[in-house]
Amino acid sequence: MARQETHPASRVTAGVTFAARLSFENISHAFGPDTETLSDISLSAEPGEVLCLLGPSGSGKTTLLRIAAGIESQSTGRVLMNDREIAGPSVFLPPEQRSIGLVFQDFALFPHLTILDNVRFGLTALSRDEARREAMIALSRVGLEHYASSYPHVLSGGEQQRVALARALAPRPSVLLMDEPFSGLDSRLKDSVRAETLDILRHSRATAIVVTHDAEEAMRMGDRIALLKNGRLVQIGKAEELYQRPADLFAAGFFSELNVFEAKIRGGMAETPLGRVAAPGLGEGAMATVAVRMSGFDVSETEGEVAARILSRRYLGVVELLDLAVEGSETSVRARVRCGALSTGARDIYLSLRKSDVLVFERQTESA
Repeated sequence: MARQETHPASRVTAGVTFAARLSFENISHAFGPDTETLSDISLSAEPGEVLCLLGPSGSGKTTLLRIAAGIESQSTGRVLMNDREIAGPSVFLPPEQRSIGLVFQDFALFPHLTILDNVRFGLTALSRDEARREAMIALSRVGLEHYASSYPHVLSGGEQQRVALARALAPRPSVLLMDEPFSGLDSRLKDSVRAETLDILRHSRATAIVVTHDAEEAMRMGDRIALLKNGRLVQIGKAEELYQRPADLFAAGFFSELNVFEAKIRGGMAETPLGRVAAPGLGEGAMATVAVRMSGFDVSETEGEVAARILSRRYLGVVELLDLAVEGSETSVRARVRCGALSTGARDIYLSLRKSDVLVFERQTESA
């Protein structure tokens, strides 16, 4: 039988911290002359905000987090806490002086210590009794005070994640950094543990920066999202801004599965195998990249804008994935449609585009 995840019925909300503004100014970092990992990054996490650093592996997310924590030093630029420089040309505060908590990807719990001793491990400035009291408050925040005398191996992955969170919150940091905190969890647990973590962060009132490579996770958790690629900041804003108005094809492709076409502009319209779409701001005869989200199709067996033939279909429960042949397209068109929209034996169908799911960019050579 699978181990039952415990869910806290109530949490201590006392002992909140004073959230700070954490800013990166023109941060660059390199491990050598030919290995630049960050290039001129400037962004801020506002007091009490959850800011998600999103990007593929190698984009510089974790390096930026390590620079904030004081584990790594930048090549150029400054890190500021409430406009006070904590790392830069004139000062470099060690990690223990930054009022920054860090939750590692693998939780990093000590297997030979009890849960209580794990949480109070970093409270070295307090007496034994004071450290125990603060550790118990932190465990109560995450609903695990009844495991205080247990050891990490008896806990589920989600509970271990909450212990790591309690340990980071125990010193009441002004900023909390979380590096891929849910990557090791069973996919069935992720939703509930993410929701619980977000609730804990709201109650603790700490500013939080969360690293993730999962766009949906960033949208679920972040007040704002900073999208990185190859050590550069591509776009920062609320989830809706990045989804509806992506800065480029890379940003669009990170939030949606896309069909991508090269098109020529004629009369303000881009001509694609799926029809003509509006291309405001692009000149006559210019080449454009048109991206259509897989979810951007309405399908019918009787009428529509473009004829298509079903090559394959995969049933996923709520939706079906269709592989379609469309005249004029060298590659198959992929669509994600509601189950039941087409009959079981449907083969020749019609497509209609939803304008909100069509994105037009100046011609780019990068991949989505």
